[in-house]
Parts: sequence; structure tokens; C-alpha cells
Amino acid sequence: MVYDVIIVGAGIVGMASALKIKQQSPELKVLVLEKEGDVAQHQTGHNSGVIHSGLYYKPGSHKALNCIDGYNQLIKFCDEEGVKYDLCGKVVVATDQKELDNLNTLYERGVANGLKDLKRLSASEIKEYEPYCNGIAGLYVPQTGIIDYTEVTQKYKEVFEERFGGEVKFRNKVEDIRLGSIGVEVMTNRDVYRSHLVVNCAGLYSDRVAQLALKQLDVRIIPFRGEYYEIKPNKHYLVKNLIYPVPDPAFPFLGVHFTRMINGGVEAGPNAVLAYRREGYKKTDVNVSELFESLTWKGFLKVASKYWPTGLGEVYRSYSKGAFTKALQRLLPDLKESDLKPGGSGVRAQACDKNGGLIDDFLFVEEDRMINVLNAPSPAATSSLAIGDTIASKVLKKLNK
Repeated sequence: MVYDVIIVGAGIVGMASALKIKQQSPELKVLVLEKEGDVAQHQTGHNSGVIHSGLYYKPGSHKALNCIDGYNQLIKFCDEEGVKYDLCGKVVVATDQKELDNLNTLYERGVANGLKDLKRLSASEIKEYEPYCNGIAGLYVPQTGIIDYTEVTQKYKEVFEERFGGEVKFRNKVEDIRLGSIGVEVMTNRDVYRSHLVVNCAGLYSDRVAQLALKQLDVRIIPFRGEYYEIKPNKHYLVKNLIYPVPDPAFPFLGVHFTRMINGGVEAGPNAVLAYRREGYKKTDVNVSELFESLTWKGFLKVASKYWPTGLGEVYRSYSKGAFTKALQRLLPDLKESDLKPGGSGVRAQACDKNGGLIDDFLFVEEDRMINVLNAPSPAATSSLAIGDTIASKVLKKLNK
């Protein structure tokens, strides 16, 4: 069989893209190839499960536009398909005078991005939402929620297969891609598949998959591990919903925060440290060749020279529970080290260009017969259906549909 489209990767972006292509052109033959035995096994299945509101993102950016649209589509999809979620709201908290300007910028961005009922909070008003939280000023964001993105991705797959006749093949690791003038051959460890077009949604290995077909690629995926602690059940009362710090605009991570989870429990974290392999969820997970590739990428060397003080602090917190706890105590002073137990972790596929830029927005790189999603950081899960629309539009244009 010759497919119209082959999508590499069954994470939430890959499955949303497959679903959107079939929704817009049901006659197209669409195949999703996944190296694991199920959907959502990496970034999608290891995140904190937050439905992002669009507060943080520069108005007009891909992130902002896709987040707002994706948010609305996600809520509608979950309502229609019976996927549970909770729009519980969150507070963003400034603990230092130096953070007040950035907090105000967040408010202005939220308003510009169309968020309704944002509320500035005084120190005493923060306590009304989070009684044990410490801060000098805050921002209440009612649109933020919590969800299980693995469940969402499973539902995307179910609708794609059962309602639209799409195909998903697991345990098919892509090993080569050959772009021809009239089609594409995708070689996996199990078979050879042919199509008119390939969409690369391979996440942590998206640059590797792109390099199978592209002669030159000026970005690389640098894996950053985020480690979480869980608050022990007897101290769950310390967190009602979600508590976030004011992020450092110079660093593409949100900082340690507190998240009530949809299936129970409260997470605290994550930090952000270089992972020693692309799927390195533990400190002991090491792949020498992948680590060497990260450390020798000229863009990463520039990043390291720029952010090394911040990076050292993240590494220190990774190995010191006491230091991690101290960072959390800026927001929750009553939290003690003994209140925490080890939680899960995730690895973020952070695209880094050759000039040392950590790509902040979504990034698509296209060839005649290939579309590569080379950066899809948070809020990609929230935005997945909107990103799927973007990819479907690109696909249909290339196929002249």
C-alpha cells in the first residue's frame, strides 16, 4: 500500500496531527509509526498534566496563538469524548520586589492574549486562594486546569482509528527515510512503508529523524530532565490547586512549582538539568554517544557559557533534596524536607540552534515531501489540536488538496 501521509511518532502532537488530517480529508490514507508499544510513552506521558491558559507567551507568537486555540479545542474535545479535566485555576506568585515588573508583564500578556477575569492579588489576597503560600503579590489565572494527557492521546488514537479508519503501527522504529521525486520510503526495523509525504513528530529524536532525509540541519535537540517530588498525603492541605513562581524571562523553564494532579496527589518541581541520554529519566541513565553529541554541539556550548550559574544551581538541587526543598519553601514556607518523597520525571526535547539560542517557539522545518516538528515545548500538549490544524494545513497544501 502507498499511504498519503506517514506520521512518525505517536505522542500527543503526532496523534493530534493524524486526527486532524483525517478530519479535514477523510479520504486520505494516514499511517502513524511509533517505536514504542503504545502512545504517549515519552514527553506526553511524563509531563505534569497542566492545561495552560496562554498567559506566558508573547502575543502573536505561535505559542500564544496555538495555546489559546488549542485550549478551546481541547476543552470541547474532552467534553464531547468524556475525558475528565478540572479547570481549577492557579496563582502566580512574586516573592521578591525584583519580580514585580515581570509579574506585571505576565498580566499584560494575558490580557493581550484574550484571557478573561485575570486578577491581580495582594499578599493577603494570595492567602484567599492558597492559604499557606508566601508572596508579596500575585496573579490569579482562572483558566488553568489539570488533565491526564496520556488519556487524551489514547482518545485521539481511538477516534482516529475507529471513527476515521486511520492506522497506527507500534514497535516500528524508523531507521531510514528516502525522499524521492514522486514519493517517500520509510524504513523501520520491521518493514518498508511508502507514502507521498512524511510528518516528523518524533519529539526527543525529531532532529535525528530529520537528518535521515535533510542534508543540513542547524538545530539539535538537547534533552533536559525535569525531576519532581511528591508531597506526602498528610501535607496535601498545603496546596489547594496550582502555585507557580514568576518565571525568569531569560531562561526557557518555568521554575519549580506545585501542581495538584487529576488522578490524585500533589507534585512539586521540576528542576531542569541536562539529561545524559535523550530518554534519560533517571540520573543513572547514560548514553555516552548521545551525551557526547549534546556536549559538543556548538550551540549548546554557547548556552552553557551563558547560563552556567543557573545550570549549576539546577544540578545542585538535583542531587540535594535539601536544596530542592529550600527552593520550594520560597512559595510554601511551611513545607519541610520530610514532607517530600521522590516523584516522577520527564525529559524535555529542547531545540538549540547553532548560535546558542534555545528555541522558545514552535519550530517547523519543511522539505517538498517532509514536514519536521523540531520544537514543540510546553504548551504543546494543551495546543495539540491547534498544532494538528497547522500541520494538517501544511499537509493538504503539499498534497494539493
